[in-house]
Formats: sequence, C-alpha cells, structure tokens
Amino acid sequence: MKKTYSLLILLCGILLLASCNKGETYSDLKDAEREAINKYISKNSIKVINETQFASQDETTSLTNNEYVYLSKSGVYMQIVRKGCGSKVKDGESLEILCRFSEYNIKKDELLLRNDVPYYVMISNVTYDYSSAPDKMTVERIGNSYTGTFVSGSTMYNHHGSAAVPAGWLVPLNYVNVGRPQNDDDEVAKVRLIVPHSQGTVDASSSVYPCYYEITYERDN
Repeated sequence: MKKTYSLLILLCGILLLASCNKGETYSDLKDAEREAINKYISKNSIKVINETQFASQDETTSLTNNEYVYLSKSGVYMQIVRKGCGSKVKDGESLEILCRFSEYNIKKDELLLRNDVPYYVMISNVTYDYSSAPDKMTVERIGNSYTGTFVSGSTMYNHHGSAAVPAGWLVPLNYVNVGRPQNDDDEVAKVRLIVPHSQGTVDASSSVYPCYYEITYERDN
C-alpha cells in the first residue's frame, strides 16, 4: 500500500513538472515577440534604417523604399507617411490631439481595432454618417518626456479599459507636426508604427504581444 502511495506521489510530481515545463517564461514570450516582429518586417519587405541615417535624411523615411527607422530607446519602428501641417509640440505645452488609427496584433495576425474607416448608411434616400469619432487625447510635453490621457472617443478606452495613452503612440510626437488644416493642401501628420509590448497598451504589456499601428495626429485646440 505504501509502495503504491509512493508511486502515485512520484507520478503526480512528474506530471506537475511536465506541466511547469510547458509554461512559457517572460523571456520565452519576449523571444516569441521578437520573432513575430522580424517575420512581419520580412513579410512586408520593410527596410529598417538606423537613427543616424534617419537624421541625415532630415528625419524622414522613404515611402518608396518602405523605410522604417528603428528607435533604439523605445524599441519602436516608425515610418513617417506625412510630417503634417503646423508645428511640433513645444516644451511645456499641453494640448488636445485627435487620432484616427488602426491597431493590429502582429503575433496573432489579427486586426483588433480601427476608427479610421468612414461608415455610411442610407435610410429612405438619406445618407447617415455612423463613422466612429476620433479618439481625443490630452498630451503634455516636459523636456523630452510626453504623457497622454484619452479624454473622449471611446475606441481605445472601451477595448483596453485604460485611459492611459500607450507610450508608443507618443514617440512620433518628437518628429511630426501637430496642426489643424487651414488650407486645401494642408494635411495632418500620419505614421506607421511597430510597437513592442513594453510601449503598448495594458493588454499588450500583460500578454506580451507587439502591435502595428497607423495613426494620424490633428490638433484640436
């Protein structure tokens, strides 16, 4: 009886050890994230440039060559589609910015959110605009640091349950202008980003997955 009991305990121990071995460590998850980012870059024929080359190009990225600059401090990859009208956020300035965006989980190859697609419905020969409102965030710059909070437009908040703006969203503000179009040829800033979990949403941070974003920035005040 004692022998049988001992064997059962040993078997349970082996099963428990096997179960633990199947679990992924944080290091494993980060390795998987890095692999997913590298595959995404390769699949989409992205040419990664360093910050030195980026600076020599007047802080621009070639759309023709599908260039993204790798920003080593944040780990974010950024392509500037449009620099935008207006000016950069000034040191000590606080402002409200309207954002249209799409959010894509690179690891799962899945579109998560978007509020950048017009949605119109015709009822009794009348066209109604049901497009989502842009997400509005309040942003403050102190030195080279930015903080942001979503204050209206519920797309990000409703999905992720946090009013905190992901750090990765604030990185481009060092390089693009945030204005409000006044003339026919004025355009708002637009970027494409590959954002690691450490610079992403609360969900990305907790589950360790990278996201691809397309975001526009427009001054609201």
